[in-house]
Amino acid sequence: MRNYIKIGIVSGLLGLGACDHYLDKEPIGLITQDQISTDPTEQSITSSVNSVYQLYSQTLNIIGDWDWTGGKVVRNDFIVYDMAAGDMIKKWNPDGDQAWMDEVAAFNFTSINGAFNGVWSYNYEAISRANIAIEILENQEVMNDLNLEPGLRDRLLGEVLFLRAFSYFDLVNNFGDVPLITAPLESFEDAYEVSVRTSQAEVWAFLKQDLERAVELLPETKYSQPTEPWRVSIGAAKAMQAKVALFEEDYNAVLLHLNELDGYGFYSLNTHYFDAFDVSQQFNENEVIFAYDHQEARNPGRGNGLAALMGWGFVAPSEDFLGAFEPGDPRLFYTVDVEGRNPNKLLGTTNGQYKGNDDSPGNKIYIRYADALLWRAEALIRTGNIEGGLQVIDEVRARARNTPHAQADFPGEGLLAPYSGRGFGEAEAFQALINERRVELGFESQRFNDLKRWNIADDVLSAMGKNFQDHHYLYPIPQEEVDRSGGQITQNPGY
Repeated sequence: MRNYIKIGIVSGLLGLGACDHYLDKEPIGLITQDQISTDPTEQSITSSVNSVYQLYSQTLNIIGDWDWTGGKVVRNDFIVYDMAAGDMIKKWNPDGDQAWMDEVAAFNFTSINGAFNGVWSYNYEAISRANIAIEILENQEVMNDLNLEPGLRDRLLGEVLFLRAFSYFDLVNNFGDVPLITAPLESFEDAYEVSVRTSQAEVWAFLKQDLERAVELLPETKYSQPTEPWRVSIGAAKAMQAKVALFEEDYNAVLLHLNELDGYGFYSLNTHYFDAFDVSQQFNENEVIFAYDHQEARNPGRGNGLAALMGWGFVAPSEDFLGAFEPGDPRLFYTVDVEGRNPNKLLGTTNGQYKGNDDSPGNKIYIRYADALLWRAEALIRTGNIEGGLQVIDEVRARARNTPHAQADFPGEGLLAPYSGRGFGEAEAFQALINERRVELGFESQRFNDLKRWNIADDVLSAMGKNFQDHHYLYPIPQEEVDRSGGQITQNPGY
């Protein structure tokens, strides 16, 4: 088997100047390239696939050793999506700590801000690992020599194809045209050849192809591996197909994919809003479609490191976000306990447990069924079925309305009243959708992409006092990637 150069590792896409440092220290928990390429076994191949999942965790220092300014201590989703959207502020008590986060929130950043380097690095590291695993799993000679059971091979390949698509989805939404790397690189010359930006259309087409193959390969079961329910499932792949279609404004395809998702019969709204986030309910509820499974006391570590930052006062709601909830909406407390200063949804508890603990077991949820239902509502409204879309929104509101308040009895009459039957036009219905997505999915890193794809980010964020300009619809390519490529990777306009 061949040995490969990994790109997008610690410093970004190429990182050639730092290759000696990288060779001295592999990211934690990573199966080495020599192991996977020179002596493949069922265990090493499975470990190679598992290593891709690491990049979707919030475990501390997966690719960086306390490199705060490089944006690599923890995934930056809460910064580039929640803080940027105005739902979250950095700290309960504002101070100068980690000022680069405040720059993102205010849209006063430059291309050297570490947040974007972190997004780039996490995603290209995942793609690099995925490409290695995919090439091995698609090598029929190796599969025959190992006598790997075909069902296992298909499942592992389906998982890693999904994960590669997931990273490209993140990259194209943040940066627009990005380098498209589809196979492991064998030389520095290969790395330079691919250090150019590929059109968004081509990247979208490629990730859609990966998702289509994943759906074909993954078993039609709720959990692709029941003993490891955290793994990518056919439901996750099908849901992601619907999300991609939504971002492409192909609303008929959204409805088709969601009908197919419902046909599996795996998912429904939980009775209680908080069950999807409750540490004690993980993988024993009906709503979560794809999440990273954080676990305590593992070696290498697998805990949710974002909880550690909360002990230092990070991750607080903005006043604008708090004001978006209708009076008495129980989702507010389950998202964030203002009095206790606890982001309950992200901690997975309602009593502050795990705050300050970098080994927290609270999962990172990427896709859940309520999100998918609101995709359906959006697609229905956009295709002219306004009342049908409002009825779907009302399903989500009814679950919230019937969720007990954590600190009181059930809400009174009139709370979260239905939208359907009010004679809304398309504009009113769509505004109802905008409002509902914000409060239902608050602190889940969805809002900023929503504002951008609806083309209302400039109006909404400017009204909040942010310095949002038209060029901010795309983030800057990390400047060190532009520099290392010798200018072959061009910078986005405005930066």
